[in-house]
Amino acid sequence: MRLREKAKVMDQETIRRAVTRMAHEIVERNKGAASLCLVGIQRRGVSLARRLAAAIAAAEGVEIPVGALDVTGYRDDRGLRPAPPEPPGETVLPFSVTGQRIVLVDDVLYTGRTVRAALDALVDRGRPACIQLAVLVDRGHRELPIRPDYVGKNLPTSSRELVTVRVAEVDGRDEVVIEEPVDDG
Repeated sequence: MRLREKAKVMDQETIRRAVTRMAHEIVERNKGAASLCLVGIQRRGVSLARRLAAAIAAAEGVEIPVGALDVTGYRDDRGLRPAPPEPPGETVLPFSVTGQRIVLVDDVLYTGRTVRAALDALVDRGRPACIQLAVLVDRGHRELPIRPDYVGKNLPTSSRELVTVRVAEVDGRDEVVIEEPVDDG
């Protein structure tokens, strides 16, 4: 399936501002950074979690631990969709999740199925005090009752469209674009 770019909705600067704002919201809602850990969902959620941690460190002077979570084995659609073009990465949690305030970080929230898988993966590793959700883009179309606590941008889309987040650490540039299938017929 061929895709064409319909619109660029975020560039490097708007992503930077969104991450900075979300970092401040996380600290404010949690009344500081004590017991906070950020866990990025592989792949781009990990880069965003690291950026959030850096923004919190810059604002509060506190280093927040960051982990990475591969949810592949927890997905409910294994075998129903094609394998991803790139390997997802691995789970690396350099801290115990038990008793921690976990902020789960992902690039795009769509149906909620990836987040459901991430919740299962986290709870298999311990019992956090709470789990919050931060996403760069919320595009709607939920299939599960999952709602983000922190959102960089709400982006209403049609289910036919694809929201692509690119981060410099993985893709060489920062941007969010809406793409749509091209009918070659």
